[in-house]
Amino acid sequence: MPVYLLTERLVFPPISRAEPEGILAAGGDLSVERLLLAYRSGIFPWYSEGEPILWWSPDPRCVLFPDRLKISDSMKRVLKSGRFRVTFDRAFRRVMGQCKTVRRKGQAGTWITGDMLEAYSRLHDAGYAHSVETWLDGDLVGGLYGVSLGRAFFGESMFTRGPNASKAAFVELVRRLKSLDFTLVDCQVRTEHLVSLGAEEISRARFLDLVGEALEKDTLQGSWRHWQPGDHVAGQRRERS
Repeated sequence: MPVYLLTERLVFPPISRAEPEGILAAGGDLSVERLLLAYRSGIFPWYSEGEPILWWSPDPRCVLFPDRLKISDSMKRVLKSGRFRVTFDRAFRRVMGQCKTVRRKGQAGTWITGDMLEAYSRLHDAGYAHSVETWLDGDLVGGLYGVSLGRAFFGESMFTRGPNASKAAFVELVRRLKSLDFTLVDCQVRTEHLVSLGAEEISRARFLDLVGEALEKDTLQGSWRHWQPGDHVAGQRRERS
C-alpha cells in the first residue's frame, strides 16, 4: 500500500491505510493546527533530519493507564528522600533540547529536528505541549515533554543525565494526571523501560476509542508552571479540545 502524500489541506488519510509498521503519510507541515489534528486522530510525526515529515499510527499502541503505574520500592524511597525537585513547564525548550542531544543506549541519532523543536515550542506557547523537569542541586538532570488534549497525555520523549531522573519526572506526571482523572498516557512504541513502569500494548482500534472518550472532556490548556507535586490544582484555565 503506497504512503499517502499530504498537501496543504488540513487532512489525514484514514488510519486503516497505515503500513504494517505504522507509517501512514508523508509531507504536510508542523503547524499547530495539523499537530493537534494528528494527535486527536491517533497520529504523530516521527522522522529524521533530511527526511520528509513522516506521520505514524502504529498497531499495537503502547499506553499507560494512570491507575496501573508501577513504582518500585527503590523508586519510592528516592521520591520520598526529596533528592529531586520536580517542576512543570519551567524549561520546555531546555527539556526538548536535552531530549534531542542526550544519547540513549542503542540509538545512533535523534529524531528531534530543529523544525520539531520550533513546532512543539509553538504548541507549548499555545498551551497544549508541556514539560516536566527533574532538578538536582539546581541542575536540570532529567525530564520529558508531550501534548495534552482532553484527558489524554501524549508522551513524546524523555531524557536523563543520572539514575532515576527521568523516572522521577514520569512518576510525578502520572500521579498528577491520575488526580485529574486522565484516562490515558500514550507511550507510542513499547520499550522495556516503559513496561517496567506499567505501560502495555493495546490494539490501535481500542486506542482510538479511548482517545475519543478522553477528548470528550475539557483540555487543561495553558501553563502548568504553577503545579507542584502533591498540590491540588486551582485556577487552571480549561478549554475544549
